[in-house]
Amino acid sequence: MEDKHVLLAQDDLENMKITRLKRTEIAKGTIITYCHDTIKAPNGHICDYDFIRHQGAAAVLPIMDDGRLLLVRQYRNAIDRFALEVPAGGLDGPDEPTIDAAKRELAEEAGYESDDISFLVSIYPTVAYGNEKIDIYLAKGLKKVKRDLDPDEYINVEAWDLDELAKLIFEGKIQDAKTVSAVMAYYYKLKNSNI
Repeated sequence: MEDKHVLLAQDDLENMKITRLKRTEIAKGTIITYCHDTIKAPNGHICDYDFIRHQGAAAVLPIMDDGRLLLVRQYRNAIDRFALEVPAGGLDGPDEPTIDAAKRELAEEAGYESDDISFLVSIYPTVAYGNEKIDIYLAKGLKKVKRDLDPDEYINVEAWDLDELAKLIFEGKIQDAKTVSAVMAYYYKLKNSNI
């Protein structure tokens, strides 16, 4: 059966055999591991790939009772600037449920807790060179709690209207992948309440 979405097909991708011949850990940091893989392609060609292994993360889009969304503004060393983002953080271990991490980050970064947290969407923000998966949740019925920031976190909590955030995204003022994904998925969900 033909897929109506495929305009040009190189091969039968579903049945291709790609074999990892070797994986080498080049360097291990506190949250990521830099790896080098040697792969055998279906045509026999040997390829080398570098990638970053990450145990995963969770993010949460908090919704206030008045409909505004809570985001955090924090310094990000990798881009050397402050970024407006949804509260998020890495898993404390490979077996930690992402919903638990989302609840923790909601309290730590934004200073709220919620008993009404639901799954929104999952993303792989950098599929070309990383395996990090981020599960994104919505949080409603927020209750204020004391924030518990890490020693290296300097975070402002801000409340924004959904349309304001969508505008900032399309103006290029919010570029963080998890935040763009969270805001636009929520925007779509609201406009298409049947999903």
